[in-house]
Amino acid sequence: MALTTRANRTLGVLAVTIAGASVMACGTQHMSQTAAAAPAKAAPTATATPSPATPSAPSAPSVPHSPAAKAPAPTAGTPRTAAPAKPTHHRATAPAHRAHPSHPHTAPAPARPATPPAAHRTTAGTPAHAPGAGRVDQSIQHGAEGGGKSVALTFDDGPDPTWTLKVLQVLAAHHAKATFCEIGPNAAAHPDLVKRISAAGHRLCDHSVHHDEAQSGKSAAYNRHEIVDAQQEISRAAGHGDRVWYYRAPGGDFSPAIRAIAAGHGLRPLGWTVDSEDWRRPGVDSILKNVNSELKPGGIILMHDGGGDRSQTVQALETLLDRLDAAGYTYTFPGR
Repeated sequence: MALTTRANRTLGVLAVTIAGASVMACGTQHMSQTAAAAPAKAAPTATATPSPATPSAPSAPSVPHSPAAKAPAPTAGTPRTAAPAKPTHHRATAPAHRAHPSHPHTAPAPARPATPPAAHRTTAGTPAHAPGAGRVDQSIQHGAEGGGKSVALTFDDGPDPTWTLKVLQVLAAHHAKATFCEIGPNAAAHPDLVKRISAAGHRLCDHSVHHDEAQSGKSAAYNRHEIVDAQQEISRAAGHGDRVWYYRAPGGDFSPAIRAIAAGHGLRPLGWTVDSEDWRRPGVDSILKNVNSELKPGGIILMHDGGGDRSQTVQALETLLDRLDAAGYTYTFPGR
């Protein structure tokens, strides 16, 4: 029995020894595998850190130090990218706006201003039918150009196919020049007469579209239509770029706004100093009396070649020119 017990103990010690050896062998194998695996894991970690020896090393620090590259990076694709452009735009245009007040004469004037232009605005940018560039006074002209013993003859409300031709014949017989203030639609309907007036050396004047003697109480748009559209009709009828020199408001119904619109389109506002009142058809003697009572050198005589029967006007004109010739008068145009 004692032998059996020793034998069992010996077998137990042997089993423990064998098991310990196995455990140690497994531990040694696990440690060897772990040690072998460690360099493989460390290798990627080491390569993640930039090395000065690698080609990419110099480019990595250059990006954050470049101002050009830094600015768009945070804002790319965001609405804030438009913000830097605004200050640049304002800085570029601000000097130009500040320069205008110091050089008002360089500012072009619109061809049809939305509001009546300022006094003495230049006619740059006005339609081609307007007189050449320069300043047109807004005041109403009441005197003939030049000096000496001269008068300016003016005829309103034409052209008329009957009476305008007769007036032209009388003027030609006396070598007299005159200004014809025409209604726009009349000029458009009789371009042959307008051309004949210009060819004879007379001047053209705008007398509105509708001959509205209450024009000053109407809107700015209405007044622009009356003045500018008539100017265009007369100019087209005349052709060859002939000028329309003046604007005479129907009935002399001028206002500051009307004068400004006219002057802004190259037309001098035109008045008169002698009213023959021939439009009333008071008789030839009355027409002559009206003229003689107001006549003086440098005056502007108002008569009519349109708007009705002007037979009295034609007869009175023949006698008037005979008297003016005898008195030593010459014939000129209204001042500009």
